[in-house]
Amino acid sequence: MTSAAIEVAGLHKSFGTTHALDGLDLVVPAGQVAGFLGPNGSGKSTTIRVLLGLLRADAGTARLLGGDPWADAVALHSRLAYVPGDVTLWPTLTGGEAIDLLVRLSGRSADKGRKEQLLQRFELDPSKRARTYSKGNRQKVALVAALATPGVELLVLDEPTSGLDPLMEAVFQRCVREARAEGVSVLLSSHILAEVEELCDTVTIIRQGKTVQSGTLAELRHLTRAKVSTVVAGDTSALAALDGVHDLAVVDGHVVFHTDNDALPQVTRALADLAPSSLTITPPSLEELFLREYGDELAALESDGVTSR
Repeated sequence: MTSAAIEVAGLHKSFGTTHALDGLDLVVPAGQVAGFLGPNGSGKSTTIRVLLGLLRADAGTARLLGGDPWADAVALHSRLAYVPGDVTLWPTLTGGEAIDLLVRLSGRSADKGRKEQLLQRFELDPSKRARTYSKGNRQKVALVAALATPGVELLVLDEPTSGLDPLMEAVFQRCVREARAEGVSVLLSSHILAEVEELCDTVTIIRQGKTVQSGTLAELRHLTRAKVSTVVAGDTSALAALDGVHDLAVVDGHVVFHTDNDALPQVTRALADLAPSSLTITPPSLEELFLREYGDELAALESDGVTSR
C-alpha cells in the first residue's frame, strides 16, 4: 500500500451548470481514520462516488489504494468495503443472506466467526427478512458485511451510523478503532461531529466543492481560540489589555474569555499573578471549528428566519 490510501488533488465535477466539485483536495493517510465534513450539497457524496468509480471526474487526479478509481474499479472494489447512509436491501432475503451476498461481491466469503461476533455486538437478528428491518437494522446489515469482509484495506463510510441508537453508535466506534489497529484505512463522512472528533486522526472540511481546512484536530485548533474560565480575586484590567485576549467578561470574580493559542503563555503568566482558585482552558471543539467555516451561512439562515417571521 502507498503512504496514502486516498489521494485527491484539484478534483472537478460538474452537472450541467452546477459545479459539485471545484478543485477539491483530500488525503487519507494509510492506516488512519480521516473525517470528511461538509453540509448537504457541499460535494461529499460526489467525491465518494468518484472514489468508488461510479462517476468520472472532469479534471484533477484521484488515487485509491494506489490505483485509478475509474480505470481500476473492479480490482479496487475487492480491497475496500463501502457503507452508505441509506441502505436498500433485497426485501425477500434474510439479513444473514444479504450480508453473505454483499461480502461475496468483493470476491471473498465472510469470516464466519467474525460475522457471528458482529451480529451479536450489533444485536442484529440475521434470520429476519430484510423487508421487516427498520432503517437502523438495514444500516447494521451493511456495517456487519463491511466489517466481516476479510482482507479489506479501506473502509469508505458515508453517514454509516444513520438510524443507529447511541448504544450501537458506541459499538460502531469500537469496531472502527479495532479496524484502525489492524491497519485498515477509513474515510468517514458524518454529520455527527462528536463521532468524528472521537474517531478521526485527520479532518477535512469542504465547502461548495472546495477544501477549506485539512489537518489533524490539533493543527486545526491552532487556527482558532481556546476558551478560558477562571475565578480570581484581583483586578483583571491587565489581563484584558493583553494581545490575544478576546471577549473578556467578569461576573462576581468569575472570568470568562477567549484567547489565541499563541498567546496562552503570557495569558497563563498573567493569570498566575491573579492567584486563581480555579482554571479551565478548553480547546475549540470540532463543532466550533466547523461553524467557523460556515458561520456566514448560519448567520444568513438565521437572518432569513427573522425576516420571514
